[in-house]
Amino acid sequence: MLSKFAKTFANSERGSVAIETAFILPILATMTLGGLEVSSIVSRQAELQTSMAEAAAVVVARPPAEASDRATLEAIIEASAGLPADQVSMQLRYRCDTETTLEANASSCGTTAVVSEFIIITMTDTYTPAWTDFGIGGPVNFNITRRVQIS
Repeated sequence: MLSKFAKTFANSERGSVAIETAFILPILATMTLGGLEVSSIVSRQAELQTSMAEAAAVVVARPPAEASDRATLEAIIEASAGLPADQVSMQLRYRCDTETTLEANASSCGTTAVVSEFIIITMTDTYTPAWTDFGIGGPVNFNITRRVQIS
């Protein structure tokens, strides 16, 4: 026969909420942290894409002909995107006629070739989510490249 205490304990439901909460709370906290981190990653990607679109518009409006102009524009883009120095690069490239590859030097095209000028803008950034502190995953690397024809 069960004692009176055992019957009372078996019929009691007072501690069930605490036990259910103990099981569910870590899962909910993990989902909340993950959702916040994923939204931060997506937000940063959108910020970088917007900065890249603005940079491409500036290049089209006023093509940087000299290396000093490109360096100035790189600094402006870094400040606009909130990137540290050397996270934006701009390269001048040339297309000879209808070739699919771009050349670093216009003189590599033939004398009768139609030469098109391009600026290749590259942005890089790294975001380290909080879950990496717990040994899960690693940093997220952003690498955005846009090619803008200027002539």
